[in-house]
Amino acid sequence: MAVKLSKMQKKVNYDAKLSKLLDHYTPILIVGADNMGSNQLQLIRQGLRGNSIVLMGNNTMMKRTIRLHAQKTNNTNILNLVPYLVGNMGMVFTKGDFKEVSDVVAKYKVIKFKSINSSGFKSDLLNRL
Repeated sequence: MAVKLSKMQKKVNYDAKLSKLLDHYTPILIVGADNMGSNQLQLIRQGLRGNSIVLMGNNTMMKRTIRLHAQKTNNTNILNLVPYLVGNMGMVFTKGDFKEVSDVVAKYKVIKFKSINSSGFKSDLLNRL
């Protein structure tokens, strides 16, 4: 039976993982994950496997780790990420080309009609299909 980690240990592990990723990957893509299903996220992770890592998590933990990492490494440039971590956001760490990564993410993008407020837009979109 696996040992269940405490909340504090989970936070320490997450902090270490994010710090390691910030050290090894300089290009970071911030992606929104609102109205995204777990299957869709899994397909994106599979598509990016090999050259990129998708990290989702608590925004407060991400912001805290980024601030601490900036203090430790004297790299103030990564503090520019903090204002963008609002809502359901994730980070994609890549050593590849941004264009390829954004193409893979866009390939699995799904339009959900329930998130569209305008019924006129919905009928116009259906007429185009």
